[in-house]
Amino acid sequence: MPYRAPISDYEFLFRHAVNFDKIAATEKFSEASDDVVSAILTEAGKLCEEVMAPLQRPGDLEPARLENGVLRTSTGYADGWNAIAKGGWVGMSGDPDYGGMGLPMTLTTAVNEMMSAACLSLQLAPLMTQGQIEALEHHASDELKALYLPKMMAGEWSGTMNLTEPQAGSDVGALTSKAEANGDGTFSVTGQKIFISWGDNDFAENVCHLVLARLPDGVPGTKGISLFLVPKLLPDENGNPGVANDLKVVSVEHKMGLHGSPTCVMQFDGAKGWLVGKEHGGMAAMFTMMNNARLGVGGQGVGAAEGAYQHALAYALERKQGKTPSGTIVDHADVRRMLMSMRADTFAARAIMLATAAAIDMANATGDADWAARAALLTPIGKVFGTETGMRVSENGVQVHGGMGFIEESGAAQYYRDVRVTAIYEGTNGIQAMDLVARKMMDGGDAASRLLDEIEDRAEQARATLPELAGPVWEATESLRETTEWMVAQSEMNNRFAGAVPYLHAFARVLGAHYHLMAALAEPGGPRFKLARYYINALLPEYAGLLAQAQNGADDVFGLSVEELLA
Repeated sequence: MPYRAPISDYEFLFRHAVNFDKIAATEKFSEASDDVVSAILTEAGKLCEEVMAPLQRPGDLEPARLENGVLRTSTGYADGWNAIAKGGWVGMSGDPDYGGMGLPMTLTTAVNEMMSAACLSLQLAPLMTQGQIEALEHHASDELKALYLPKMMAGEWSGTMNLTEPQAGSDVGALTSKAEANGDGTFSVTGQKIFISWGDNDFAENVCHLVLARLPDGVPGTKGISLFLVPKLLPDENGNPGVANDLKVVSVEHKMGLHGSPTCVMQFDGAKGWLVGKEHGGMAAMFTMMNNARLGVGGQGVGAAEGAYQHALAYALERKQGKTPSGTIVDHADVRRMLMSMRADTFAARAIMLATAAAIDMANATGDADWAARAALLTPIGKVFGTETGMRVSENGVQVHGGMGFIEESGAAQYYRDVRVTAIYEGTNGIQAMDLVARKMMDGGDAASRLLDEIEDRAEQARATLPELAGPVWEATESLRETTEWMVAQSEMNNRFAGAVPYLHAFARVLGAHYHLMAALAEPGGPRFKLARYYINALLPEYAGLLAQAQNGADDVFGLSVEELLA
């Protein structure tokens, strides 16, 4: 069964879960009518089904490679990128003044997720470019915006993000890359960066790198870092790609998955760059791109889950084994359990991702601080739960295939290999969880409390029609509230950090139940009602054990000394 874009799920969630009508009612997004949204989803679905999905396996079997210093991408990827660019998909949410469509991030999130399901390796290229577009929109000078944004939104030029160095991973402040003023408004950037997704390609006219480096007067740590735009080819007086800049791809990593996406080691040797944002304000500017990427990476996880589920379902419907009504394994109880869990979790993760994007849209359209706080709270939850769902669902997809899942020709393992990195890049899932219980709780838990109030209110209203589903959701939410209050009360941060991951997963479980309950209310007795009943009865109860672990504190985590760990 070839990939099929789940357009009906997006349209359903827009109407019944994330209140897209509120977004369309704002002046900023007034053109995002139902007809426009439906047309965009339909066209994006065709692109994913007909152009990108056929590139999934070829990109895995024929990885990107470096030949005599030239980056060669997988066969068909150039055509795929050109189709994405021609359709305007790179600049979907970009500023119309620079050639973007100005569409809501909620809609862009849905399209990016479809692309991820079709071909995750290729989708990463426009995702990185979208992140750079947003960073430039917020922080670049008018001159840089005028030159770079139209070309990036049109897909003529692509973008990357250069943070990590061999000695500076999550501790970005340990970087050693340096920048020196040239006296003409430009800077010479020198240093090496690793793990640079789509650090080069052979289909865009230019590749634009956002690079973190330290000026001579930059203080140690993150407060002394600046951000620079360093193009592969220096634009000439007409804005066209000219002579080569002093940078190169040193090597391309051999990875577990995402073989079609070149992960590069980049060397900058006095490369000419332009300051983005203020001097020593690089982290603030880069975080704009990283937060965009975190939303996108969560969507990559959901997309991989969708692709793995469809792949596994097709196999289960065809694989004959045992005396079952259909004669295939789809009628085995454990196979059905896996398929139901895969679909229920994918729906929950998709709803959380769209709700996160919707909060971003409402914050941008209204300037309301509560919406901004909601978006900030949901971003780490969406990133972690989306990627963990992608890993869990794709792993179950291998299991559904049985022995064939361990054979590469089946294609089942690729989903797991490709999605595994999403829990690592753009902030590891552990760091995201720590961010949730620390920075996102600096308001005393107010943003979380407002969200929990809404969930409980909705569950109370649902008691009249669906008491068997509404009751467990309300009880789980109240337990989550108590643990949230416990987290906020902890002055010893390691007590929060030790339980951060299970706390985040419990929060996601409750959010997922909330959106499933809303789906059940909108479709009583239908397929989504049945799926909601499974999620709430079978998967939601995990929250109790997770919350108990979340409140266990740090003593047991540090129970063994380093010597005892080595024993």
